[in-house]
Amino acid sequence: MIRKAVNMTVQKRKQVTIEEFFSKSKKVKNVVSTKTAATSSIDTKSVDTETLPVEDVKNENVNNEKSHFIDTKLSELQKGMLQLEIDTMEDSWFNKLSDEFTKPYFLGIKAFLKNEKIVKKATIFPPENDIYSWSRLTPFKDVKIVIIGQDPYHNFNQAHGLAFSVKKPTPAPPSLKNIYKELKTNYPDFIIDNKQGDLTHWSKQGVLLLNTALTVRAHNANSHSKCGWNIFTRRIVELLIEDREANGDNLVFMLWGNNAIKLVEDLLKRHKQTKDNILVLKSVHPSPLSASRGFFNNNHFKKINKWLEEKHEPMIDWSVVPGTSLDEVTKYNETLMK
Repeated sequence: MIRKAVNMTVQKRKQVTIEEFFSKSKKVKNVVSTKTAATSSIDTKSVDTETLPVEDVKNENVNNEKSHFIDTKLSELQKGMLQLEIDTMEDSWFNKLSDEFTKPYFLGIKAFLKNEKIVKKATIFPPENDIYSWSRLTPFKDVKIVIIGQDPYHNFNQAHGLAFSVKKPTPAPPSLKNIYKELKTNYPDFIIDNKQGDLTHWSKQGVLLLNTALTVRAHNANSHSKCGWNIFTRRIVELLIEDREANGDNLVFMLWGNNAIKLVEDLLKRHKQTKDNILVLKSVHPSPLSASRGFFNNNHFKKINKWLEEKHEPMIDWSVVPGTSLDEVTKYNETLMK
């Protein structure tokens, strides 16, 4: 009888729905404005440095579309579950991805993260306000280049929502050091400073630095790679392809490693593959384990800027040291503006 009672208790626990799991916690006040950071839900113990600021809203129509979705499509419980997305995801990305937020897989991600934090007491990287920093730094229409990583760095003071990038003043990790070496071969005036690991400057120029998993448990690589993020980030890439094929805007994919290559190639097979405005560059990953087998001397950074020049688009200044720039890029961009 005792065993039966225990088994029944376990079964009941397994039958708790996502909605019930979230309803046990205190309701989060609904905040529609993207000016407000979701600080009330953040575990301050896991926030080791200040997070990236949430950008002010500049497009009123986009903001109204977001507000309409929140007011008409979400229940009060869902608003609480999606408070982080409401508060910290840039509006144009929020609107593009809004259909995903109420799907079971995405609500499953939210339940998984809450269980990690509250039940397992795990520290999660990046800090909550930085999970969607890529969206705020590179709004949907501004994306020119996509670089796809895997999961965030899993040690303190590293991950801040941008693939391959680390928070200041954290020095460049091994893969980023190899990226810098390759940049030096592309542009001799590129200054290598391995004390600099923050790639925010790239993001602000339209380089989307996207990991396929947006979170990770501290000191446990790939720990969140199977919780559903891959479905979400696949949709991000698909939306970009659909949009650029529809309007003809230029888009570059810089794919390093088999995971990134497979993700994009699978999606392009389903579409027109308009080669005139979508460029795909592929190589092995810049990790020290593989960089010598094809990453070095791939000339991706130079090839991208040459392609942008042919399209009469501004080149990307790949410099990372504050106060420096690439001479060839600066001269071309100045000429383009005349």
